[in-house]
Amino acid sequence: MNSDVRSAPLVSIVVPSYNHGRYLKEAIDSILAQDYPHIELIVIDDGSTDDSPRILASHPGRFHREYQPNQGQVATLNRGWQMSKGDIIGYLSADDILLPQSVSAAVLCLSDHPDAMLSYSDFNLLDPDSAVVRRVTTQECSYRDMAVRMLCPPGPGAFFRRSAFEKAGLWHTGYKQLLDFEYWLRLGLHGRFVRIPRVLAGYRVHPGSQTFASSSNIRPEEPVQIMEDYFANPLVPADVRAAKDEAISHALMHSGYTYFRIGEYARGCTALGRAFRLHPRNLLSLRLLRMMFNALFNTTGHRLLWWVRRMLNR
Repeated sequence: MNSDVRSAPLVSIVVPSYNHGRYLKEAIDSILAQDYPHIELIVIDDGSTDDSPRILASHPGRFHREYQPNQGQVATLNRGWQMSKGDIIGYLSADDILLPQSVSAAVLCLSDHPDAMLSYSDFNLLDPDSAVVRRVTTQECSYRDMAVRMLCPPGPGAFFRRSAFEKAGLWHTGYKQLLDFEYWLRLGLHGRFVRIPRVLAGYRVHPGSQTFASSSNIRPEEPVQIMEDYFANPLVPADVRAAKDEAISHALMHSGYTYFRIGEYARGCTALGRAFRLHPRNLLSLRLLRMMFNALFNTTGHRLLWWVRRMLNR
């Protein structure tokens, strides 16, 4: 680590915790183990009903911890960020981890790119037992691709400037699934995102994660709602606004994917039909084939991989 780490600004990390007691200590420990010394860690338990409150209360680390009645991830994150004091801020899900150089790499990146509002990195996909499934190599961020094709490179290990946060505002309280994507869209209106081509975080897939969310918690129409709201923003760049039909088409493809995932195939086909009428070329896209394959087999594939690994480790 560079001796000055570009003047060592305070970095605030918020961890919203809800019923992830199995992984909470590992998430906290990964932040406390950073090689960067100037970190404000805020962990808020959002009314967990498992052993998370006990784990949080008994953790020996020095950080700010709070408990509240259940309010949901959005309210919890917004509260944590409003409490924070750092010039650079971020969050970590209670079931994910940061690698030891994650924060220092983000500080150096943002210092070396004054026009950048956010840094993000590659990350490892983890199974429920913390074994690495594969490396996720993120793409170089094109704001147009993010807005038009709904390609969202930032994952765990993303950090952004408070100045951008103050311009973009809080997380949207009306969305439940694509919260980070909607926020990155707004944040990206105020500066570019810079990729760090290193693995600096771990994203966990397990039965309690979003990948396995029950159909009652899934909102298939949310991608379209997000994009319709986005195009109502007068700050949307002209080149993106000119591609509105293509953008809504991709949002409808995501809706179709989600309907297929929860077994509502008729509604999925309707959403895909609307998508193709807006932008016919999407009908023959490789991306559509990948989305449909994932919708039908992704969770099954993860469960099979976990079972095989456990059998081999017996």
